Amino acid sequence: MPITPQQLRRLERIAAEVRLQIVRAMGAGQFHHFGGSLSAVEIVVALYFHKMRYRAHDPGWPERDRFVLSKGHSVPAVYACLARCGFFPEAELATLKRLGSNLQGHPDMRKTRGLEANTGSLGMGLSVANGMALAGRARRLGYRVYVLLGDGECQEGQVWEAAMTTAHHRIDNLTALVDRNQLQAMGPTEERMAVEPLAEKWRSFGWETLEADGHDIGAICDALDAAAEVKGRPPVIIARTVKGKGVSFMEGQPGFHNAAITEDQFCAAVAELEARLAALEAGS
Repeated sequence: MPITPQQLRRLERIAAEVRLQIVRAMGAGQFHHFGGSLSAVEIVVALYFHKMRYRAHDPGWPERDRFVLSKGHSVPAVYACLARCGFFPEAELATLKRLGSNLQGHPDMRKTRGLEANTGSLGMGLSVANGMALAGRARRLGYRVYVLLGDGECQEGQVWEAAMTTAHHRIDNLTALVDRNQLQAMGPTEERMAVEPLAEKWRSFGWETLEADGHDIGAICDALDAAAEVKGRPPVIIARTVKGKGVSFMEGQPGFHNAAITEDQFCAAVAELEARLAALEAGS
């Protein structure tokens, strides 16, 4: 069932709030993965606030849907959503990457309540998700597994070995998503190692391939709903995004893949994101 206009406005506000929380948590003067965290916001918000089933008070609930962030450096987007969902207090976001914090620069399921896998070594996430989905099938549990990959990550051979495995075993209780922001740490993906034609590649590996504007949260929700109806083959959603989305001086700039920003840049970014949030609230 398509989301209602009221639901869409709610999700858009949550995405704007999450984007602001990410930048505030990162702050000035310390290296953080701004670009990929900001490009993934609508995708992660759609998962946690529209699609996935979970219980924040019972994170080990056997029937919960699982989310694997294969592009683990973008975990601040997940932290912000987990906090909003009640897995841990939102005040903890201010401890991001501090010594002893539960919120490290890459996902650590031993430290952070609500995470399902340790990731960050690129290429591994889909293999992990395959195992989770096959375990759910074997145990006759009704959960679904979601895995988010980066487009630069799709240059890794293990991604395609795992993609063959998913298709071979007809793992249709898994949905993969690709954050197609067209940039990686050192520049455009197509200059470093071209991944196009990306949709055709996934299709040729036996996947049902969907495409969507990764910043149109309604389109992402519709694609997630459509993917859940696919039977007999795994679905993948290629989400077209902008690296650094929401902060104008970061958008499309590979230098903010992992960067430290100045106090002036931090203040400018917060002001821009606060203005976007205020505009959404005024229009609600």
